[in-house]
Amino acid sequence: MKLKELPASLYYTFKLRYRFSPGKQSSKTEVPVVISLTTIESRLGVVDLVIRSLLAQSVSPKKILLWIPQSLEQMLPDRLTELCGETFEIHTTHLHCSHKKLVHTLSAFPNNPIISCDDDLMYRPQWLALLYQESQRFPQSILANQTRTITTDSEGNFLPYSKWPTNQLAAEGSDYVLPIGAEGVLYPPGSLDSRYDNEELFLKLAPKADDLWFKAMSLLKGTKCRLATNREKKAVPIIGSQKSSLKHINIKKDLNSVQWKQLSDYFKLQDKLKND
Repeated sequence: MKLKELPASLYYTFKLRYRFSPGKQSSKTEVPVVISLTTIESRLGVVDLVIRSLLAQSVSPKKILLWIPQSLEQMLPDRLTELCGETFEIHTTHLHCSHKKLVHTLSAFPNNPIISCDDDLMYRPQWLALLYQESQRFPQSILANQTRTITTDSEGNFLPYSKWPTNQLAAEGSDYVLPIGAEGVLYPPGSLDSRYDNEELFLKLAPKADDLWFKAMSLLKGTKCRLATNREKKAVPIIGSQKSSLKHINIKKDLNSVQWKQLSDYFKLQDKLKND
């Protein structure tokens, strides 16, 4: 966490923990969106702040689903479980990889837009409303509040992941836009290839990069991706929650480049992008 983010983090932590009442959902407009996320053991003590921020949105989602490994079921703190109700549910899975935040929800709600998000950020009040409004403008596109753009050299070879620029607008949507899950990604119904839940493949090709896996699935399906144009302010980091992060590991060791190459080689993504 950057020092300049500390005041906002302290403010939102206090507000959500001590000023927010989860029982005020009935008066809100409901949008037919399911929010899906996962968490890890080291964040069990703070993930309630994420859920509170999602319950405190200006509009109410159809469901909020938190997927946890079965091994964590007996370790859930009361301040998290007390939030469970008509909107928020906790489910267990045999999976331990980050892909679990989305694959099960896609199968359970095939006819609803699904928004995936992260477990170390508090989302600002208009986050859901703005992303849903954008989806009404572009109902066939995957929408993200944070993106990178897949980039190649003059011969069509992929550049390292660190060279892929961030948050570039593509007016018509693009196959080259890579949605980044942290700030929220909205997946319309049927926007991914039917192999999205193939555990053998994603554990082999992209075990630590769910963003890359789901991008490959959108390419195979032919779904364009877009950077949302009307975005809420950046989500607020939770103090101490980002000490353990796949993002830092993947970028530091350039594992994203390795995993993207494995996906590209297996699914021939380079040819797919050339053809499109």
